[in-house]
Amino acid sequence: MQLELFSPKTIKEKSNRLANKLQSSDRPFHDWYRFVLSFPAHLVREYIDKFGLHQCDTILDPFCGTGTTLVEAKLQGLNSIGIEANPMAHFASRIKIDWTINPDELLEHASRVAEAANKAISSHSELRTLPPEAYNLLLKNSISPLPLHKAMILIDKIKLLKDEKLYEHELLAFAKAIVFHASNLHFGPEVGVSRAKKSDALVVEYWISEIKTMAKDLRLEKPEENSIAYHADARQFQNLLEPNSISAVFTSPPYPNEKDYTRTTRLESVLLGFINNKEELRHLKKGLLRSNTRNVYKGDNDDIWISEHKEIQRIADTIENRRIELGKTSGFEKLYSKVTKLYFGGMARHLAELRPFLKKDAYLGYVVGDQASYLRVIIRTGTLLSDIAQSLGYELESIDLFRTRFATATKKQMREEIVVLRWPGKK
Repeated sequence: MQLELFSPKTIKEKSNRLANKLQSSDRPFHDWYRFVLSFPAHLVREYIDKFGLHQCDTILDPFCGTGTTLVEAKLQGLNSIGIEANPMAHFASRIKIDWTINPDELLEHASRVAEAANKAISSHSELRTLPPEAYNLLLKNSISPLPLHKAMILIDKIKLLKDEKLYEHELLAFAKAIVFHASNLHFGPEVGVSRAKKSDALVVEYWISEIKTMAKDLRLEKPEENSIAYHADARQFQNLLEPNSISAVFTSPPYPNEKDYTRTTRLESVLLGFINNKEELRHLKKGLLRSNTRNVYKGDNDDIWISEHKEIQRIADTIENRRIELGKTSGFEKLYSKVTKLYFGGMARHLAELRPFLKKDAYLGYVVGDQASYLRVIIRTGTLLSDIAQSLGYELESIDLFRTRFATATKKQMREEIVVLRWPGKK
């Protein structure tokens, strides 16, 4: 098969047209890469203002995802710390807060990589693909053979012509270009595969357009506040934080539902080598808060943290009784009750472990949503989280409505809320 070879002039023309189509967000550095379902930057700004934070303060996001809180805090002149257990999301957040590279060097180097990649694409007659063990981790048909072939050649050239200063930024641009412009994935309440498949895509040109977005943002005047992102479990803070150092928390943990959050980043995680086989995927899931039945394992015991919480126990019992009544017997359905307790137990463990690192009168904001994923039993996540926090010595300031969403299963509007807490200090 002979593939089209684009000249450097054609590459430049195509990437310029794509760059003009792909508009940046209202704030720089946010659109380098983010989950579609992440909360908006303006929400972070609003609560930074409500919490009365100043430049000497440090804000923590213990479930930082792809770094919305970290980027916005840095733009606001605040020090920030993020913790994220998903390696791809952690990588994205870490690179999004690194504003030290030279944008002209980035553009010049990426142009050379693009030229080399397009030459290689035109000369390969046999389509390249992933090793079977890695390919089988992908959602079926999440990327078509020809875009995958081009993607693998492009990433090879990024590695071959590697510039240490620019390398990780180029990889992040690659991840976004592949997922959002070259794959067959679509993102809504769930990640899925579109019916209309992209048999081909301008992989290299989309990558260059994402590089240009980065370069444009990197030219802006930027604050110098400290930001750091740790790849770690939000239920364990040892050796990550200084005692009495955190002025505020703003975060959105997973909700208790049947969304396997690793699926959202599966394609780019495989292509960038963060996961290569089922064992590595299993290891990743073990480090996550137990929020769905796909990451429940023998030996999990976070549920001991809420063994005295009557309402959570009642909800878990209701789910199990309904499962029995409906005759649901699959392995996952049998875990619905247990994962509900593990989720809230994990959040209790998180809040308990966090206390020594909070300053007196630190404010905390948790963006959470009500759920009915488990046999349509309503779980009022915000209310239950506030109960757990108060049992651990936190004070409830408010539960603010963020937005509502329509649940197709229950035909009801479900609330997404910001649970606002205050840590009064040791009593």
